[in-house]
Amino acid sequence: MTKYLAFAAALAFTFFLFVGADAQNSGDSLKTSSADHHLKSLKCDTCCQQKDLIDLFFKGDNPFYPKKNKRFRFFAIPLIAYDPATSLQLGVGGSFSLQLGKPQDTKLSAGVASALYTLNQQFFIQYKGNIYFPHDKWFLQSDWRFYFFNLPTYTLGTNNQVAIPEVPGYKAVIVDPSLGGVYPMDYNWVRFHNVLCRRITPSVNVGLGYHLDIHYAILDDNLLITNDTLYNTPHYAYSILHGFNTGHYITSGLSANFVFDTRDDQVNAYRGVFVNVSYRYNATWLGSSRNSSTLWTEFRTYIPLSKRCPRHLLAFWLYGSFLVSGSLPYLDLMSISYDQMNSSGRGYAQGRYRGEDFVYGEAEYRFPISPHSHILGGVIFTNVTTASNRDMNIPLFGYFQPAAGVGLRIMVGKHDRTNIAIDFGIGNMSHGLYVQTQEVF
Repeated sequence: MTKYLAFAAALAFTFFLFVGADAQNSGDSLKTSSADHHLKSLKCDTCCQQKDLIDLFFKGDNPFYPKKNKRFRFFAIPLIAYDPATSLQLGVGGSFSLQLGKPQDTKLSAGVASALYTLNQQFFIQYKGNIYFPHDKWFLQSDWRFYFFNLPTYTLGTNNQVAIPEVPGYKAVIVDPSLGGVYPMDYNWVRFHNVLCRRITPSVNVGLGYHLDIHYAILDDNLLITNDTLYNTPHYAYSILHGFNTGHYITSGLSANFVFDTRDDQVNAYRGVFVNVSYRYNATWLGSSRNSSTLWTEFRTYIPLSKRCPRHLLAFWLYGSFLVSGSLPYLDLMSISYDQMNSSGRGYAQGRYRGEDFVYGEAEYRFPISPHSHILGGVIFTNVTTASNRDMNIPLFGYFQPAAGVGLRIMVGKHDRTNIAIDFGIGNMSHGLYVQTQEVF
């Protein structure tokens, strides 16, 4: 519990530090509504003559992108990407923005959806959305996923170890050294996460959530049990030691949530702070395979570097996921690229690092490239991951795995700041190419 309190204190200190810096730099009080920030940023967009890709081909109104005052906007593109965990990805992805109330007092809602098939014979459909209802009185955050999946798994923690906890009851427990610490798995996954929050102040929301994760048809490809000999895998060892069925399990729970948000835009923030704290309790009476509780803490801030061109800024992202009590199933432990937007850990394969306790940090420098239209932008980013492995006495913050990379941004919707994001990241003996229709964070 001490490390949770220490991390929460550090997060709170950083939060107040950046809130103060943001308020001082912008000259705005925190009492100013996010809608006011949004209107001011739109003026800055105009002063630096922000254009989008459509402006290259059309003047004025066009059939492909709606008028400025349209309440609903949608943009879709074919997706072609590469990730070490999935190989080549082919499919379609889209993003939308939605104005459910007046722009003066209602934040812009946004979401992304995609359907992808990979050359590793994986298929997945997912939707992630943040919906603000009129006058910002209610806020709905959703994360829905349906996966027919196969994915390499690894030992827990970030120390790149190959040792696996032993399972009692076998005369011989063998770890195959030829696998090099990579253990392929097949499974299906259904996720249905929803959090509904009520506004307390213009920047503060509190609420309740329901979270359901179902993993079934789990096949541990390299698991082999012959007489009294076990050829062990990380998933099998963890599941047996913590009392889970190795072929299927369910995590179902309720959460209490706190959200502080002064960002000027939900799609692509140019300034502001976002804080999210969520305590989740998973109970067998709700259908969970075992009781457990977790704590999620998240902090983002955006610091403008130019009054003339708001696309010139620094962005920071920090989150932590902690197992407070009980046991979570192996595939529900926090891992790289399993945040709401599947965007953390550029430079590594999805699921490469996983643990009962997990902390991730990222810094990004964003800047315009094209001098007049600002249609093209670029990013330089770096990130770091640390995770625990309690069964092997590997502590959180004991080992760190860094990555870095560059990216290109193509403005396709100047009114709601929708970018096509193309990133290339390099990690420790790993790399990846990533394409999506909104900012990473």
